[in-house]
Amino acid sequence: MTERQLHFGLNVLSDGMHPAAWQFPDSDPNSFVDPAYWIGIAQLAERGTLDAIFLADSPSLFQPPDAPLTAPPLAVDPIVLLSTLASATSHLGLIGTVSTSFEEPYNLARRFATLDHLSRGRAAWNVVTSSDPYAWDNFGGPGRDDAAPGRADRYARAAEFVEVVTALWDSWDDDAVLGDKHSGAFSRVGAINPIGHRGRFFRVNGPLTLPRGPQGHPVLFQAGGSSGGLDLAARYADGVFAAQASLPDALRNAEEIRRRSAGYGRPRDAVRIMPGLSFVLGSTEEEAHRRNDELNALAGERRLAHFAGQLGVDPGELEWDEPLPQWLIDGTHASPGSQGARDIVVNLARRERLTVRELLERVITWHRLVVGSPEQLADAIEEWFVAGAVDGFNLMPDVFPSGLELFVDHVVPILRRRGLFRHEYTATTLRGHLGLDRVPDRSRVERAG
Repeated sequence: MTERQLHFGLNVLSDGMHPAAWQFPDSDPNSFVDPAYWIGIAQLAERGTLDAIFLADSPSLFQPPDAPLTAPPLAVDPIVLLSTLASATSHLGLIGTVSTSFEEPYNLARRFATLDHLSRGRAAWNVVTSSDPYAWDNFGGPGRDDAAPGRADRYARAAEFVEVVTALWDSWDDDAVLGDKHSGAFSRVGAINPIGHRGRFFRVNGPLTLPRGPQGHPVLFQAGGSSGGLDLAARYADGVFAAQASLPDALRNAEEIRRRSAGYGRPRDAVRIMPGLSFVLGSTEEEAHRRNDELNALAGERRLAHFAGQLGVDPGELEWDEPLPQWLIDGTHASPGSQGARDIVVNLARRERLTVRELLERVITWHRLVVGSPEQLADAIEEWFVAGAVDGFNLMPDVFPSGLELFVDHVVPILRRRGLFRHEYTATTLRGHLGLDRVPDRSRVERAG
């Protein structure tokens, strides 16, 4: 067995990654607000010894408020849901997405620290900055501009936000709780301290209201693929969830993250690189393609509209059997949405001269797509892993729960036989699953230094 092992998160987007997932025969359109549905998925992921469940989030519907929906939204609050899942699982990591653009550091630090305690060390925060204009329309108020700030300002706020949150997680020493029943001293003198932060965006005194968690800090993930996102990941993150659609791009991305991590004085391998991987599985390649064709037929033209929305273009500018618009290929006009993710698709289309139809056979939104048998999916995973482009993947099945069941029951055993993935959990915390050490008490580090 090789020493290096794959890591898997499970990215649950309501009913599945495919735009027609909710229309599939075994799908329940109302499952996205059903606790039993989410608990079942989490327990299935734990049966497969996956590292974590990964919840995306959006404080908007990603569309005009009066337009009818064509798929279930990202409706539930991730931290609230993860608290439920913490009580229904014992090992599975719990990764929640929360934007630095619409929150305050103190509240977020407190909620994730609470989740880390309640889950006995399985919590993680996925840091995002939010470019969705509809989300910004939900957070107006006195002193706030109607327009979203530029990318540079969003990432500047995010960097300071993370600094404040991690300082709050360190505002208690590990041995702060004295609990001396005889004297009545609950905490050790000098072991709980304010952080006294005064910055461009935030003024936060602290300290936090609860001790350091089992992991020291909850795990930090970052999901941006732009230069600002990569820099944020390299400086602070333990893991990065960025879209990659081809092995050459994935290799370049991995090297860039490692180079930037070293530039911040961190080990080159400090960040676990886990891009999204979407898949459609069947017992044979032919069966997988039949399942994919069925889903595509259910979605119809919505596939094109969905893809256009992710790219930030009008659906009328895309033709199934034509390349992407030249202005998008050339990058001559800015468009809304995620720059890094859009570049992944555009670079793939430019390099291989793909039509829109051919692109949609390779990616869902901007994530790599594999349609095939369990052996073919295992081969695709192993290729990128052995090449050093990834440390694992955030899995994005076509349809829940059936797509995940196929992966757990048929792909996981193959990867185990090849010595690439664990047979059982050997750690109790998410940091342990990922091969990361507990974050040490800052005061002890400073005293030792």
